[in-house]
Amino acid sequence: MTDTPSILIRNAIVLSMDDAVGDFLDGDVLVSGDRIAAVGHGLPAGEAEVIDGRGRIVIPGIVNAHMHTWQTGLRGLTANMTLLEYFRWVHRGLATAFRPADIHIATLAGALGQINAGATTLGDWCHNNPTPDHTDAAVDALFESGIRAVFLHGSPKPDPKPGQPHFSEVPHPRHEVERLMRGRFASRDQLATLGLAILGPHYSTMEVARADFRLAREFGLVASMHQGGGEAKTPGGWERLEAEGLVGTGINIVHGNNLSDEQIRRFVGAGVSFTVTPENEMTQGHGFPITGRVLSAGGQPSFGVDIESLVSSDMFTVARMALACQRALDNDLSRRQTGAIPETCSVSTRDALRWITLEGARMLGLADRIGSLTPGKQADIVMLRADDWNMWPVHDPCSTVIMQASTGNVEAVMIAGRFRKRDGRLDWPDAEHVKRELAQSGRRIVAELGIPTQLRTAAA
Repeated sequence: MTDTPSILIRNAIVLSMDDAVGDFLDGDVLVSGDRIAAVGHGLPAGEAEVIDGRGRIVIPGIVNAHMHTWQTGLRGLTANMTLLEYFRWVHRGLATAFRPADIHIATLAGALGQINAGATTLGDWCHNNPTPDHTDAAVDALFESGIRAVFLHGSPKPDPKPGQPHFSEVPHPRHEVERLMRGRFASRDQLATLGLAILGPHYSTMEVARADFRLAREFGLVASMHQGGGEAKTPGGWERLEAEGLVGTGINIVHGNNLSDEQIRRFVGAGVSFTVTPENEMTQGHGFPITGRVLSAGGQPSFGVDIESLVSSDMFTVARMALACQRALDNDLSRRQTGAIPETCSVSTRDALRWITLEGARMLGLADRIGSLTPGKQADIVMLRADDWNMWPVHDPCSTVIMQASTGNVEAVMIAGRFRKRDGRLDWPDAEHVKRELAQSGRRIVAELGIPTQLRTAAA
């Protein structure tokens, strides 16, 4: 518990995402310290500060389960690139020009942008950290921002220099994991915790994949990896890892578009989690998102933005994209099989809200702390202005949140009982300074690499 005063949000539409707690059209949420104390109707205020929730929708904090936050300063730069162009211009190009200060400002700005947009938790997949200084710059920024985060420690993917091994042949650095767990991540009872962003069998040799899976298991860390995007480095790697008993809870697959239905079924049964980034996957050429295939296998996906160099970081948009794509696939299948439109929707807006709250928390290993408005969990809460022009009137609150809401409707964001955004204003002393530093960083990197863009300004 903290010394944070008690707060009572009264008379709001409350979507708890906890079936045992339920939802309320005229509900209250009581926060005591950093915890949710009660959710219900007509709760006594006592000495708590009372916030009028009329015309507001209260939801659990949104979880962005997968984002390469270091790319915040490159916003929009890869919007017209396929995945192959992205590998060429970003991983083998732009990424190599990043200094620790660039990583810091991009991560700080990206994290603040997430809070502003209603995301209280970020899976920061940091794979542009060629030195410990780069890593520390990203970690410092996450702590400074006040966001809840799992820092997924990765490794860069440049072209090797003469005499150097290809990145696929380099195991995850144990010494760095040990250093981080002795230092900033010595405690797991804090807002920012550690995970691993490993290569996996798609992007590494079998020896490296095996070593990385074992490293994650040894330290009890979530191991997240990309799957898809060209030919696998180790064909049959997954089957060999399964045979060795290394595939199970704590393993997270991002994208997964090229996995077979049978593989997805086996992985779900083993406790593997999946993270889908629908807009990015459809745009760059990964393939259709596997949302429906995970659901058919008995699993539940989590979702992420992926890269702000390509798409918006608004998780409401991510959820809408996921829902629209899966409905389109299901509608098309019905037409081809029966010649008719389905009688009912295959996935609901409540499903989508669950994907970007509770399922994101579950993927990051945080479902016991966040993801729902459950008494005893930490108070990660978002208030949306439901009486804004684009949302009013509210007939089905879940549908209003998923189909109508945007960053502009986010009135307040609370993380562990502390407001990080209130009355529509981000709690940050000098946001304009952050923006200026971010722009200067991005322009320097682009200019240094000579990346072609559609527009040049005098300031660039």
